[in-house]
Amino acid sequence: MAALLNVDGGELDDEPVELYALADVVHVACGGHAGDDASMDRVIRACARVGTRVGAHPSYEDREGFGRRARYVAPEELASQVAAQCERLRAIAARAGVAIASVKPHGALYHAAHAAPSTARAVVDGVARSLGKDLAIVGPIGGALEAAAREARMPFQREAFADRGVRADGTLVPRGETGALVEEPTIAAARARELGAREDVDTVCIHGDTPGAIAIARAVREALGPKALA
Repeated sequence: MAALLNVDGGELDDEPVELYALADVVHVACGGHAGDDASMDRVIRACARVGTRVGAHPSYEDREGFGRRARYVAPEELASQVAAQCERLRAIAARAGVAIASVKPHGALYHAAHAAPSTARAVVDGVARSLGKDLAIVGPIGGALEAAAREARMPFQREAFADRGVRADGTLVPRGETGALVEEPTIAAARARELGAREDVDTVCIHGDTPGAIAIARAVREALGPKALA
């Protein structure tokens, strides 16, 4: 099966619908780092119109830091925060007649869940509480989050990034450092083709807030091939 294209969305007020249309799934910010009821409803309904699946994009509750600051949250509290954000999105999606397809942690939570088993288990627990165990969790390849999802017998989609720089050890170049963002569409497309050919990559991400996101999305969509059926 070809790798899917997923986009992190609902983080900016002026995201074009074309961005959602190019994706197989849009993971929607659900209040932790960005987003509110109005933005969630707007993105969900736009995705429904263009035949794109919707996912949840929960975060540490850190709107001031856009969810990108490392922090410690006790596992039970973290599970409750993730559950609340996912349930908020689920309720809005249900009113639009849309089901949630997957869940992908955002920012610092994404990286912490990859590295720390207790954080990973809290994320998986929060997702299971709010959305059940049938939908996929999206995350890095081969870390604690993948292990926790598989232990809970939940589907897991292994993700890589077309619009982010990667170090030799496979970790992302931190934002703010040279090479952190891939803003040239042809480079992002070449990276997407390479990633899409790998057996250990199920989904390729681009970010809606990367400069030139639409041009990048068009190039990556072409590189990965036709959009999957919603």
